[in-house]
Amino acid sequence: MSADFGRIPATIVTGFLGAGKTTLIRHLLQNPGGRRIALIVNEFGDVGFDGGLLSDCGSEACGADEIIELANGCICCTVADDFLPAMESILGRADLPDHIVIETSGLALPQPLVKAFTWPSVRNRVTVDGVVAVVDAAAVAEGRVASDEARLAEQRAKDLSLDHDDPVEELFEDQLRCADLILISKTDLVADEDLARVEAAIAADRRPQARTVRVANGAVPADILLGQAASAEADIENRKSHHELEGEDHDHDDFDTFVLDVDAGGRPEVEERVRAAMALEGVLRIKGLVRISGRPAPLAVQAVGPRVETWFAPDPQRRPGLVVIGLKAMDREAVEAALRG
Repeated sequence: MSADFGRIPATIVTGFLGAGKTTLIRHLLQNPGGRRIALIVNEFGDVGFDGGLLSDCGSEACGADEIIELANGCICCTVADDFLPAMESILGRADLPDHIVIETSGLALPQPLVKAFTWPSVRNRVTVDGVVAVVDAAAVAEGRVASDEARLAEQRAKDLSLDHDDPVEELFEDQLRCADLILISKTDLVADEDLARVEAAIAADRRPQARTVRVANGAVPADILLGQAASAEADIENRKSHHELEGEDHDHDDFDTFVLDVDAGGRPEVEERVRAAMALEGVLRIKGLVRISGRPAPLAVQAVGPRVETWFAPDPQRRPGLVVIGLKAMDREAVEAALRG
């Protein structure tokens, strides 16, 4: 347990869609530094995916008893219904963990989660050790996630789905404003001069106290990721979101998500269909499992921007389905047509 009055430390891992949060946590579970870690995974959509991916990490720390998956929507909007019961379930165990890690969905604000740690059932037993924001260096370098006016203007010129009150930009800013540690991921895909621009974009919104670390393949030592002792719940007034600063309420009216069952004849066919769907206006992320003719194991899919990754899942019993996450204005019929081929 933490030395902070005997409370268990908890780390909130946030970041935009496809930034590399799951890869980071998978590496942590494989290399926990002797810690017993309990994990809460949040999905934005009706089909859980990241929890199953993490449970295949090959470590005892990835066992089903150590992972709680919340698949009922954005965790920051379901704190009372989903997150707090999950926390109370962990705290009710006879063998308590040394650390709790919460992986938020890509659409979640970290601020409501931090505030949840002040609730009576949690505040005397758990403290927010730190908020970690994972930033996709390749995406920011390409101008697809912007935190300043110049980069936003560049993004708007390429993406007609953006408007003057762009939710993607606001989410990116809010995650940086709440973070104690900012991990710039996928640095192996970005040139040094582009990384300098990424760091400049991050500096526009990050808290002065936040550290910035460059990362490749999610390889961050547990002693860097954990043990920050930030007690973020006691500092929430200095971590306000965009909407809080403007006196607005946060909702997800700007986003839409749906699940689609898809069958295909082979892996190249799936990748071609997913690329076609990702190219449609307003589509932000596609992930999940696809049934392949003649193969007992489903094909796992992770897609963000132009990048599509696929591999055959080791568990043939997993429920298939592709989760599509996008802006409200995306053409669902066109997306379904692309994915069904």
